[in-house]
Amino acid sequence: MSRTDDRKQNEDTGPSGYAAARLRLLGEEARSGPPRRAALAGLTDDWLTGLFDAAAPAAKGISLVAVGGYGRGELSPRSDLDLLLLHDGSDPAAVAALADRLWYPVWDLGISLDHSVRTPAEARATAGEDLKVQLGLLDARHLTGDLGLTAGLRTAILADWRNQAPKRLPELRELCAERAERHGELRFLLEPDLKEARGGLRDATALRAVAASWLADAPREGLADARRRLLDARDALHLVTGRATDRLALQEQDQVAAGLGLLDADTLLRQVYEAARVISYAGDVTWREVGRVLRARAVRPRLRAMLGGGKPVAERTPLAEGVVEQDGEAVLARTARPERDPVLPLRAAAAAAQAALPLSPHAVRRMAATARPLPTPWPAEAREQLITLLGSGRPTVDVWEALEAEGLITRLLPDWERVRCRPQRNAVHLWTVDRHLIETAVRASALTRGVSRPDLLLVAALLHDIGKGWPGDHSVAGEIIAKDVAARLGFDRADVAVLAALVRHHLLLVETATRRDLDDPATVRAVADAVGSQSTLELLHALTEADALATGPAAWSAWRGSLVADLVRRVSALLAGEHPGTEPETAAPTAEQERLAVEAHRTGGPVLALRAQPEPAPPDDSAETDDPADTGEPLGVELLIAVPDQPGVLPALAGVLALHRLTVRTGGLRTLRLPDDVDDDGCVLLLDWRVAAEYGSLPQAARLRADLVRALEGSLDITSRLAERDAAYPRRRGRAAPPPRVTVAPAASRHATVIEVRAQDAPGLLFRIGTALEKAAVRVRSMHVSTLGANAVDAFYVTSGTGAPLPAPDAAATARALEEALRA
Repeated sequence: MSRTDDRKQNEDTGPSGYAAARLRLLGEEARSGPPRRAALAGLTDDWLTGLFDAAAPAAKGISLVAVGGYGRGELSPRSDLDLLLLHDGSDPAAVAALADRLWYPVWDLGISLDHSVRTPAEARATAGEDLKVQLGLLDARHLTGDLGLTAGLRTAILADWRNQAPKRLPELRELCAERAERHGELRFLLEPDLKEARGGLRDATALRAVAASWLADAPREGLADARRRLLDARDALHLVTGRATDRLALQEQDQVAAGLGLLDADTLLRQVYEAARVISYAGDVTWREVGRVLRARAVRPRLRAMLGGGKPVAERTPLAEGVVEQDGEAVLARTARPERDPVLPLRAAAAAAQAALPLSPHAVRRMAATARPLPTPWPAEAREQLITLLGSGRPTVDVWEALEAEGLITRLLPDWERVRCRPQRNAVHLWTVDRHLIETAVRASALTRGVSRPDLLLVAALLHDIGKGWPGDHSVAGEIIAKDVAARLGFDRADVAVLAALVRHHLLLVETATRRDLDDPATVRAVADAVGSQSTLELLHALTEADALATGPAAWSAWRGSLVADLVRRVSALLAGEHPGTEPETAAPTAEQERLAVEAHRTGGPVLALRAQPEPAPPDDSAETDDPADTGEPLGVELLIAVPDQPGVLPALAGVLALHRLTVRTGGLRTLRLPDDVDDDGCVLLLDWRVAAEYGSLPQAARLRADLVRALEGSLDITSRLAERDAAYPRRRGRAAPPPRVTVAPAASRHATVIEVRAQDAPGLLFRIGTALEKAAVRVRSMHVSTLGANAVDAFYVTSGTGAPLPAPDAAATARALEEALRA
């Protein structure tokens, strides 16, 4: 039915004519969504215009104005009518009589009416006092009467809003935050309020108001469609319930889904959640931009005065290769080339999360449009950056949302599509499946100090419910998916098997602990058989806790935790004899290592070589390999150093690398005895490390050697240089990493005491460890350093001055002193 047809059926200005035409319109199945809302608004316009013209056929200085949702032409079946009777104040009695002729027919039909009668001055004054009134007037639309009066008010209201934006926008932001606190986040609620919850229609209206201020604007991609979907759902809800409600109750969801032509209630909720996600993200970006603009306006006059009137230049601080901080965001460096750097999206995301900074939407949009896809399997750097992102704690959530907004997550992990915005119809769960997986990673990041493989814990946290959305047991389906994903990420076969086992058995510990008799040996044996090893048990214990904490407060308690811990102790005791700790066997030195050792002995100083690793060969889908090198390992370049055995080598080298902004990815130190024909009693320290530049290019080997010589001689004050460099950069908030943990590994070696360090990787970390061990007067016999994402997992084999393992009290004291030094 056309707009003309609607008018013909509404020729009677009385309630009955309008009511009949309205009923016919709402009963038309062929017309729904925006066309129906526009037709209903048009029908109502004609009716109210007829009422007005019949009551005041030649009125001057008075007009009827639609405001709010009606002003936008968005009438749902049970929407209120928001009306303003605007007048110039010349004839109050005539205005009052006209108001009665307008309002009573609306009330007679049982339609909710939000009405006011004001002069332009009164409307502006009320808007200045009441933010909600001002928001409604921003959408003012002339219906009938004196057009000039309406136009004048619209112009004045918009001018007031723009002039007062620095004051009113913070007030609007606070109003949105208070509403979100009361009504929750729409995309995670099983019975969401489509209008009031965060990410709902009220927030979409607030974004329109921000845009009208000309101070900032929301990302427009997908925003109009998201708003339309929520309005469509509200229309269907009104028709199903026959009431003016915005709450999508469980008992109505199937009918609402059917009214929208959707498969089922879950499909409806996913569609609603996706729309809310788009609006929420747009709100985050917009309010961040509002804050940035307002801060800049406040600072600019003072800054200009300091610069003598010159234009201030935005400061850009490096975060990672191709990523810098500017104006409180992580943005792409000017030299960044996403089209040539497929790892850049993950590197930028990891750098932003580690610095607790939002990832610029412009940067994400550019990377989404131009970045090349990652090869399969992923290069090692890509896997490391994903692990760093997952291990960044609470900032991971916002950065992940930024990637999700531009479709980068499903491009990186295609299996994510099935869990994205998937509802969980369980009162215990607070989140949708995708957000629950990220929350689990956030919780797991706080538990990384308790496991030897934090990278496997974090990836298992991300994947443990990936099977939801597939038929059957999600743990069984998830095991299959996890194997495929882990292989694509570049993990070797052993790690793939561990990740698959963690996903398959992620409910095993809590279900067994709470439902089985732990005094029955068969119970413990069954868990031990399923887990298989101490290291997997350790990971599964941490994953169980992270999963439960990320589910909701009802899923974890001190009682449940104690039961699970008791089960883990029993299983660990059963597995204890199967995998005794042994010192890793040391491989025979290569010819190059022997050559460097002889050269160091001959010159009496350090000798080093930097050797770039060859690019991995393109993957051959027809061939299988267990060699990590075929998946892009190792990360960085190889640094070989031989130096005569002497105190202070470890802190000196680690400090020099930190000064040159080199990150140690893996590292080994051992004592190499020289061949008898060179020196029958000579020893040289051999260090074989993998290093990577934080950003920029690697320094020349000659510069590294010169600084290392100075450090060993004591003429290079590394501590002061590092402190000066740190002080030169603005202090960033960063993420709150778990505190470092230093332990003595029991019975790990017969020849040395093993000190294990688990800490947040940071520039100078190895220098601080080496310095603390030197102060403890112990000798580092060998070491095994690895960096897994942002986590350093290091083992130091130390002895006393006589070359014997440390007595237990001394070992404990050394571990305590090292932990205190790292916490300082």
